[in-house]
Parts: sequence; structure tokens; C-alpha cells
Amino acid sequence: MMAEGSGTGKQPKVMMLGLRGIPDVQGGVEKHVEELSQQFVDKGWDVSVIGRKRYLLTPDPYIWKRVKVFPLWSPASMKFEAVVHTALGVLYAARHRPDILHIHAIGPALMTPFARLLGLKVVVTHHGYDYDRQKWGGLAKRILKLGEQAGMRFANGRIAVSNDIARTMGTRYGVPVQCVPNGVTVRRSRMDTGILQKLELTPHRYVIMVARIVPEKRQHDLIAAFAKLGDPTVKLVLVGSAEYMAAYSQEVKTLAENVPGVVLAGMQTGDDLALLYENAGLFVLPSSHEGMPIALLEAMGVGLPVLASNITANLEIGLPAGDYFPLGDVEQLAAAMRSKLAAPFDGDRAAQQGSEVEKEYGWLSISDQTLSIYNAVLKHTAL
Repeated sequence: MMAEGSGTGKQPKVMMLGLRGIPDVQGGVEKHVEELSQQFVDKGWDVSVIGRKRYLLTPDPYIWKRVKVFPLWSPASMKFEAVVHTALGVLYAARHRPDILHIHAIGPALMTPFARLLGLKVVVTHHGYDYDRQKWGGLAKRILKLGEQAGMRFANGRIAVSNDIARTMGTRYGVPVQCVPNGVTVRRSRMDTGILQKLELTPHRYVIMVARIVPEKRQHDLIAAFAKLGDPTVKLVLVGSAEYMAAYSQEVKTLAENVPGVVLAGMQTGDDLALLYENAGLFVLPSSHEGMPIALLEAMGVGLPVLASNITANLEIGLPAGDYFPLGDVEQLAAAMRSKLAAPFDGDRAAQQGSEVEKEYGWLSISDQTLSIYNAVLKHTAL
């Protein structure tokens, strides 16, 4: 779907707001915007991303793959970073007047009424029930719920990344919400970077998890289950960096140090991450909260056997029953891991799984669905 724009004949403009920034910034929303923005540029849109200065390549504006990135200041505070940065971003957008301001996530969506008051056309994407995350206290949870309400009630267009979220929001607020899922880009490595040798890994003899080290990802469950395997030929690789939660990240670090075979790989990108995916024997996602699990889809896209907790977001992927385990049940997770690792590699099944993921969750289709919402907003507000 090519750009239709606002009817002026000019290249339509969209600004993305509510994320740390791009490229190669850890996070599901960041990956979502990184991929979506490239598709939009290919389809004739002028795309800008408003990022948080301390996460970005440079404090000055720059262009990445034809996407304009504008770093703005944000406080170094878990509680106030997103809301303050979004308020500044709305003021920035009001000055530059994009055709669409696309706000991502329910915390930043708190600023939706402010953006509408300034005459902006706003689309909000609900990426997940962030108030269910363990890192938030009571006040933060109330603010996130208020952000959800503000985004759903006052946006010109509303997107949810799962059918469950779309149904719940439609019922809760009596507004139309369209489900447009997260996508996945299956990137194959282009060269051997030596990452396996660096981390002392044997191909297909390690379990991998790719996620931020935060409580709701439940790395501690996976380490506990891995310890029960008692197989010195298998390692556990945890890919991802810590985010704010010093106590939890320290807990994970201590557990990893006390269980032989656990490797804390930190954040990985590009060919290093692709190689870690491609050579793993099993991917596990034990999390208690997901909007839509991009890392799980990435693992499936390269044909990995997978195990995921039986939370709603993971169940929506529609895996066979044997690919799920009860949330928090370390014994069952260990048993499932042992069974999966013992099964011989099935190349045909892996190829079929990868093909199905690319077909259903390709960014080309997802960007078309998103642009149809943009164009509907522009047509409606032009009446």
C-alpha cells in the first residue's frame, strides 16, 4: 500500500513517539518501530522517530536508512522517563506538524489528549498491559492505566498488537481497535563473527533466551529449570541487558554464577544475534507478561524448537500444546527442556515453521495494515 497522504499532493509525514529510539536499542517497541519505519519509507512516507537522547548514537539529529531520528532529553528515571519525554515529543511534533503522530505504548499514550489539543492527528498502538509488569509500584500502575484510557478514548486511530488486547480495549472503552500484530524479520547471518567461540558454545548444545533482564521475563525460572537438567554438555545463554531493576539483575547474575553452564551474553545485535539464534538447540520464553513476543517469533522464524509459558500473549501464537508449560512451574519446564533437547533435529519441520512465520508475520503486510489506519484517519479528519 503506497502513501495516500493528506490530500495535498505532498509526501505524507509520520512521527513516531514513545520509544527509546532506533537503531539497535533493546526493546520490543524499539524493534517494532525500527522495522515499520523502513517499510513506510519504502512506501513513500517521510518518517521521523523522536528518541531519548541517552540511548541514541549521537545527541544530534541523524538519518538512519532514510529515517530521521531526533534525540530529545529525558530524565534518568524509570518512573518519569517515558511520560516527560513524550510530553516534550508532543511539543516537538506540534512545531513540525506531521500528518500523523504515532504514539507507541500506554505510558506515553497519557499525552494523547495534549497532542489532540495541539491539533495533531494521533494514532496509538497498545503494545501490552504494561501495568501488569512487576517493576511498577501502585502509583505507576495507576498512571499506566490512565495512559491506556487516554490513548484509547482520545486517539484518532487505535491499534493493538494482539487480538486479546483489541477485544479487551473495545469492550472496556467502547471504541474501535484494530489488531495489527507485531512482525518479525528473519535475518540470517552473513559471516561468522566468532561469537560462539567467544562465549565457548557448541552448536545446538545450548538453550537460548533473548529478553531484557527484568522480573516479568523470569530468567530466574529458566536458570532454576536449567540447573535441574544436570547435563554438562548443554549450556544456557541469556541474551539481553539489565533495565533499571538493579536488585533483579543482581539476583540473575548471582544465580548464573552459581549454576555451571549459564552464560550472560548481554545485549547482542546483527550477525552476532543471528548466529546465536541459528546455532541454538532450543529457545525458551518463560515470561509472565508479553504484548506480543517478537523474540519467540524470531526464534521460530529460524526454525528453532521453542518452549513458552502459557500466558495469553504466547498462547495467541497457536503453538502445539507440547510447546507450552505452566507459568512458573520449574519442574515442568525442566522436563519439557529435557524432552526437547533429546529430540533429533527435524530440518523439514524447521523450514516449514520458518516459512509460516515469515508469511504470517512479515512486515510488508503489517506495514500495509498500519498505513490503512493512517489513511483512514487522514480521510476522516479531512471531511
